[in-house]
Amino acid sequence: MSPSEPTPDATDPVAQAAAEWILRLDRGLTATEQDEFSQWLAADPRHRATWAEQRWSWDELDRLAGLQVSVHAKPDPDLLAPATASFHRWLWPALAAAAVLTVGLFFVYRPASPARGDWNSAAHPSSFAAQSLALIEQRELPDGTLIELNRGAAVTVHYTENERRVRLERGEAHFKVAKDPARPFFVEAGGVTVRAVGTAFNVRLDPASVEVLVTEGTVGVERLAPKGSAQSEANQLRLTANERTVISLAPTAPAPQVSPVPPAEIEARLAWQPRLLDFTNTPLPEIVAEFNRRNPVRLVLGDEELSQVRLSATFRSDNVEGFVRLMESDFGMRPTWRGDEIVLAHAR
Repeated sequence: MSPSEPTPDATDPVAQAAAEWILRLDRGLTATEQDEFSQWLAADPRHRATWAEQRWSWDELDRLAGLQVSVHAKPDPDLLAPATASFHRWLWPALAAAAVLTVGLFFVYRPASPARGDWNSAAHPSSFAAQSLALIEQRELPDGTLIELNRGAAVTVHYTENERRVRLERGEAHFKVAKDPARPFFVEAGGVTVRAVGTAFNVRLDPASVEVLVTEGTVGVERLAPKGSAQSEANQLRLTANERTVISLAPTAPAPQVSPVPPAEIEARLAWQPRLLDFTNTPLPEIVAEFNRRNPVRLVLGDEELSQVRLSATFRSDNVEGFVRLMESDFGMRPTWRGDEIVLAHAR
């Protein structure tokens, strides 16, 4: 920076607040913080302009590092003005912060609080809306075991000194079990018990059956003979990685079988698990298709011209509401529920 250029104003409270919001966005906003951020942007036109300048500075740094993380593939000319002395003013503190923190900034959108009577609850008040738009719950147990609960799933946990036992009350869950040979790990679902020491597997409880899919290691699966049936012994199976079984809960069902599962089918069956979707200058129809592949609610583009929109951003795959809110706030779209679909169209 030459002597003729202005020195950074580290005492500007608006600039400091904008920098703090950028760092918060880096690690992800809570629902409360998302509301606070929206209110801060709306409180003063200078807030949005200052934040946009600093965000652009970070985007330039990421672009130089080979990363594209801007929200808009086509910058907003009112917010992202051409580079001037003000650009150097904000770029210098951004460079200093990057040197100290060495962080790459990704905008991971999370849903705002649903308690405001917005389109989610007001336009579609059924329980399907809340369940289909909810984030996948991720839970860590005291021993380090990780559970991912698909939408609507519920478990109860009972640990003792000798064993670890989890009951899947309803729905579907994936378990990544912490190794502890002294305390075996059990998952119970509909009279079926899955035993593991240190492994990863998926269990889905349906009204008529229980499905077990092993993704890592080995598990034992046992179903006690139903009361009053002719069977005197329990059905016992052993499954290893990339194997699956479906156990019927009918009293007279035949013995379950173990079958291999190709990697592509495993990926399809576990597509509900959250992951980061990173889009770079991606057409909107492709983004919508990726969300639709991983979520029960279906997104539909209601205007033909929306197929020309391109977007660069990073989302959690289960964050449908965050994506819809971005389309509403930054692209002027209006979401409308239609059965089990959300139609995105330009606001008229």
